[in-house]
Amino acid sequence: MVTPSSRRLSSALLAATVCLLTMPGCGSDLAVPGTPDSGTPDASTPDSGTPDAGMPDAGMLPTTVGGDRPAKVFIPEDYDAAKSYPLVILLHGFGATGAAEDLVFRLGRQVTDKQFLFVLPDGTKNSNGARFWNATDACCAATPAERQVDDVAYLRGLVSEMEAHFSVDAKRVYFVGHSNGGFMSFRMACDASDIVTAIASLAGSTWNDASKCDPEQPVSVLDLHGTADTTVPYDGASAGPVGTGRAGYPSAPDTVKRFTERAGCDVSMPEDGGRLDLDATVAGDETVVTNYTVGCQDGVDASLWTLEGSGHIFATTPQFPVDILDWLFRHSR
Repeated sequence: MVTPSSRRLSSALLAATVCLLTMPGCGSDLAVPGTPDSGTPDASTPDSGTPDAGMPDAGMLPTTVGGDRPAKVFIPEDYDAAKSYPLVILLHGFGATGAAEDLVFRLGRQVTDKQFLFVLPDGTKNSNGARFWNATDACCAATPAERQVDDVAYLRGLVSEMEAHFSVDAKRVYFVGHSNGGFMSFRMACDASDIVTAIASLAGSTWNDASKCDPEQPVSVLDLHGTADTTVPYDGASAGPVGTGRAGYPSAPDTVKRFTERAGCDVSMPEDGGRLDLDATVAGDETVVTNYTVGCQDGVDASLWTLEGSGHIFATTPQFPVDILDWLFRHSR
């Protein structure tokens, strides 16, 4: 149980480490004041159980992948090349970095306990120095040049590099994202379904035009969204802000239903999954779990976690990363 004092501590920590950056038409995402650029990622790498100490031979295993867009790699302290491990890639929100995002998600702290490989990539910098993912026509590439960035290819490349250097279980490759990173995670479910097993998105969405998402095979989807989110509203948007030329995006329930249908599930038979406590700033078990599993193809399903009263970003409870990872790891090809 999260106590009032721990909630105050979590809120104070979030306020001290997270600031919001605003981009017209794309909204704002977390960033850490003074966070170094990717040239010095270790300076702000989250505490994840001293993952570097778990690398069996730093001379043989890379600490980053991604070439000139380096992404930090974390492995279990007791990593064994004879075993295969799930791969989790966390995609940050607009204007943030992978390291900053994990201060909220805290997935890195679970690497050894949950036994998985973890990668923290950074998006491309725009003309204002804010990092973005070219996910959909709603978020967050703002110029013709930015819309030429092929982040699907970049992220595919990260998976390939990880498979080349580490013992990756190709049947368990997962993307997790927040806001712009959530949009990008959905984009990977659309365009890279051959390598993606499941995704989890907080405050993200997918193409408004459903025809733009045509995955080769179904991908399991977990959509977390706060009902008080004013940056990427829970109910979606028919179009972007006036003058931006941005498209809209579907609501959280509609987004989940699209992927539910692609998995062959019966959309008319949602299941009550109970409630969870994921937001340390909202009293009680604020998260309503709705699962779609009836009629689905083997190994594929979808879930909507509605965070009642939660905003775009919030202080997370200790259970937040555990519940997300447990959901992801239940899915395998």
